[in-house]
Amino acid sequence: MRHPILLSLSLAGITVLAACDQSGEAQVNRAIQDVNVIDETNLNDVMLAAADPSEAVNYFQGASSANPDRIDLKRGLGLSLIRDRRASEAVPVWTDIITHPEATHDDRVELADAQIRTGDWDGAGATLNAIPPTHETFKRYRLEAMVADSKEQWSKADSFYETAVGLTTQPASVLNNWGFSKLTRGDAPGAERLFADAIRNNPDLFTAKNNLVLARGAQRQYDLPVVKMTQVERAQLMYTMALTAVKQGDVATGRGLLRDAIETHPQHFEAAARSLETLEDTVGN
Repeated sequence: MRHPILLSLSLAGITVLAACDQSGEAQVNRAIQDVNVIDETNLNDVMLAAADPSEAVNYFQGASSANPDRIDLKRGLGLSLIRDRRASEAVPVWTDIITHPEATHDDRVELADAQIRTGDWDGAGATLNAIPPTHETFKRYRLEAMVADSKEQWSKADSFYETAVGLTTQPASVLNNWGFSKLTRGDAPGAERLFADAIRNNPDLFTAKNNLVLARGAQRQYDLPVVKMTQVERAQLMYTMALTAVKQGDVATGRGLLRDAIETHPQHFEAAARSLETLEDTVGN
């Protein structure tokens, strides 16, 4: 008579063990999923920061296609396309992202950046106007300044550039942009000051050095500025100064600077040699 009771107890024990096994398996699966999420997050970061841009695009295209609801993967694709200089392809990606329920104001800023890179200044302006003024970030104001520049709204541009500079600890690039804006307006002294500030913040920013030479040349100051430069950079800056001098009619000065650039460059300076040959042929004729 006791056998049914023992059988019931045995079955109960098996059920409990099975439940324990299932619970343990579920915990293991959850742990594996957590690890996979962590690994994927790290991989996403690596692909954005260190991978070849084309490889990153391929990775995020595949990942976002497999997980179409994942906004982080779409963001990775948009950013990778920008890195790969494929802004026209990035625009529809960011346009799709801003319709996502988890979209942020930063996503709209990224869309505006992509639109500017494709020359869609009106579209970028409209995108930025849709962002509340309380969203104050360096990138937002840098783009606002660029849009104002495109419309020749100089006072607004200066205000936006000044705000952007105050929102970053690395203002060299925006100071360089601001300086180029001043140079475009014909304010060479103002541009020179901003380029010098950019170089003080980043002594390796060659674009700012080249622009500084342009600003000085526009004022007929044909001596190189006292800034850190390599021998190759010195030759290239002399070449820029020479072209500026020739453009302003100071041909003799330009010819001398071209010769100096050729002599200074540690290798054969083809562009400068060709310009000097053309200039001498033209003057000779």
